[in-house]
Amino acid sequence: MRQTRRSWLKGTGVALFGTAVAGCSGAFEDDESGSTPDTDGDDQSTATATATETGSAGDKETATEPDPTDIAVVAEWNAIRTRLRDPVILGHGEEFAAGASVAADIFERFEKASGEHNAHETLEETNETYYAGFEEGLADLRGALEAEDLDGAHEAMHAADEHLRKAQGALAGSEAVKPLSMLVMGAHVADAALLASIGDFSDAAGEFTQIGIKFDEKGMGEMLAGADTEAAEAFTDAVDRAAAAAEDEDAAAVAEHAGAAFDAVTGGSYSLLPETVAGVAHLGAIQARGWDAAALASLGGPGTDFAHAATLATYRARVHDAAWLYERGHADAAKTRVENVFAHFEGARAHEALEDASEDAYHRFEDDGLGALTTAIDEDDADGVAETVETTDAALVEGVEALGSGVEPALLEAGYFKARVEDALERYRLGEGAVAAETVRGLFETFEANEADFHETLEETDESLYETFEEDHLDGLVTAFEESDDAAVEEHVTGIREALLSFETAVGSTAQVSAVESAYMSARVFDAGVLDVVGESERAASVVESTFAHFEAGAGGFHEALEAADHDRYESFEAALDGAADAAGEGGDVTERARAFDDEAIEATYAVVGAAGGSYSAEATAVVQDTFAHFEEARVHDMLEEADKGVYEEFETALDEYASALESGSDVDAAAERFGTAAVRAQFAVGGAPGAAPAGDSETGGEEPDLEGGPNVVEGVPDDADHVVEMRAVAFEPAELTVEQGDTVAWKHAAGEPHNVVAYADELPDGATYWASGGFESEDAAREGWENGQGAVQSGQSYVHTFETAGEHEYFCVPHEAAGMVGTVVVE
Repeated sequence: MRQTRRSWLKGTGVALFGTAVAGCSGAFEDDESGSTPDTDGDDQSTATATATETGSAGDKETATEPDPTDIAVVAEWNAIRTRLRDPVILGHGEEFAAGASVAADIFERFEKASGEHNAHETLEETNETYYAGFEEGLADLRGALEAEDLDGAHEAMHAADEHLRKAQGALAGSEAVKPLSMLVMGAHVADAALLASIGDFSDAAGEFTQIGIKFDEKGMGEMLAGADTEAAEAFTDAVDRAAAAAEDEDAAAVAEHAGAAFDAVTGGSYSLLPETVAGVAHLGAIQARGWDAAALASLGGPGTDFAHAATLATYRARVHDAAWLYERGHADAAKTRVENVFAHFEGARAHEALEDASEDAYHRFEDDGLGALTTAIDEDDADGVAETVETTDAALVEGVEALGSGVEPALLEAGYFKARVEDALERYRLGEGAVAAETVRGLFETFEANEADFHETLEETDESLYETFEEDHLDGLVTAFEESDDAAVEEHVTGIREALLSFETAVGSTAQVSAVESAYMSARVFDAGVLDVVGESERAASVVESTFAHFEAGAGGFHEALEAADHDRYESFEAALDGAADAAGEGGDVTERARAFDDEAIEATYAVVGAAGGSYSAEATAVVQDTFAHFEEARVHDMLEEADKGVYEEFETALDEYASALESGSDVDAAAERFGTAAVRAQFAVGGAPGAAPAGDSETGGEEPDLEGGPNVVEGVPDDADHVVEMRAVAFEPAELTVEQGDTVAWKHAAGEPHNVVAYADELPDGATYWASGGFESEDAAREGWENGQGAVQSGQSYVHTFETAGEHEYFCVPHEAAGMVGTVVVE
């Protein structure tokens, strides 16, 4: 048992949370009560009452003398609990992509926490069930928002919150939880004000009303009134006024009253908790308030519908590739291409979006387009193939126009033009100069017809650039193809690439340009697949290499934007592109690798679009400025300054720099991270343990132990893998896979911390050889090996196994087994 008395506890003579708070019996009746935590299964903690009676509480002491580091961590969990509301609030405002991005950011920050007393490690040590449940809930929150499932997002948020709340009770004592939950609710008032900031007054009013109701129903009003009547009345009045202001669509008044509610709750907490504890918790609430600004700043970029439109743009290029293969005499490969597009669309997020945006375009694409195109290929109807390609393309253009807004359809049209010019160039290199010329001539006619408003947008943006594109290069390329002038062809293709990229960056945001470039790169890698089929493997390799070089050169800001938006996705995107390059260079299945890369490219688009922002920088700046003003007048201000002058100055500097970054729109994410780290250090300083504060987040999650994979863990995904299972943060995708005897499965690290793959020994079919990453010969050895850093599959790696024995093979990931990371391979 740890001895935890600190100087700041001297003279109290009582447990930090050992007495009931004012206005409460000490045993709360509802789900926010913080009542004695569950002690089910392998929980590593016990209830406070048990700890008091026996002097032991598993891994953590929670009775009479809690550690200041524990109190700081409990406050950090409270900040996370408050942040969990942000993605859901964004979902209410129909900003689902932004909400999913915020959920991902919370998860990433939690996973990468470093230092001995960080929120991640302490939660896992306190109770493995709560830890696993929190991570699973957070992963489900992101997934629900990506699926635009608001009910599912609410359910997942509450699940994650409940596990953190129970952990707070286990670590700090049950009496702490209700006041902490009150602070979460107070900060949630500020969250609801975000809806008014983005013009969603109706949902804002509804949230304020619900907060008022829950504040009373959960006994928080009575609790606060028993300790500080003035604070309780001020909170209730402020929430009512905020609701009324939202109904009047007065955003400034909403912000003012939400701030007053926050002031009332944080001020009132000092009457409910010992001063030091209240101060630490107050800083956690201020931290959460600061993160609201980051959530608000993430809005204003292109919406999810634009990402859907970009997905449709990738289909345009793929359909033309199918026609190319058909014309070259590869009807089976052409048909497969069309079927693959259909299959992808059926499972894509863009599927329902297109149906909702334009039912006509949806049916023309699926039925009159893809379905008819498959039939035409089957019947070897060349005219029918050409006609249905046009029908399919027209339906997709209609869909892009229905889903995109402003300049977005024109931007995607520019990317399509680049892809089709590249197609023409490849046909020319294959000796099909007439076909290449006809392709570009068709583009010229499409441009003149102002499809997707591309012609007029380009001309209005920059008349000189317009003339360079159309007169100097597009028209000149037709002649160059007809005359077989290699030098002129190269000159005009390069000119078109440069002109269109200049147009993209001139009219589009970085996120919009990234989506266009992602679709263009996907089209190029699919071109490599076509070239491979027609026997041009060297050229296929060159195409993929040039695509990689384009990305590394920046791709209009796409490279940096993807890395900043989702580092794991950035790595998997590059790994997939590298896999396509390997397949092209080593005689592998380039088409299959192109499909894998296309999946990554589409997800990269959603990631960058979801993380984009820009229109609400003023509102976000105001949030941080108001937070700074609140801190300056708060009781905890002097407490922090007295506790540690250096940490105090660091915190104020971080707040100031955060506001400046939001105002300028530069380095916002980095400034937010610095603020978050400074807030955590402030929490530890006020708690009395400044030297124990975590060092801050790191790119690698702190100093990781030395890990090794073993003989069956490889870099990338092998070309001979018949199936790929992605290892996400706490899940295998797909969780169940059916294969044939002799098939090879690769488990690819796709997200989260390092994983491993371990078969359940008792669940293997009779006669099956035991299998696990690291090459272990038993489940016990594999579990022990993981503890020693063996059998790990890290970012960019895969575990590979070939199945020879029929039956069901059940398996799991050791570090994430408690979170439900299990899977099954059915061998037929």
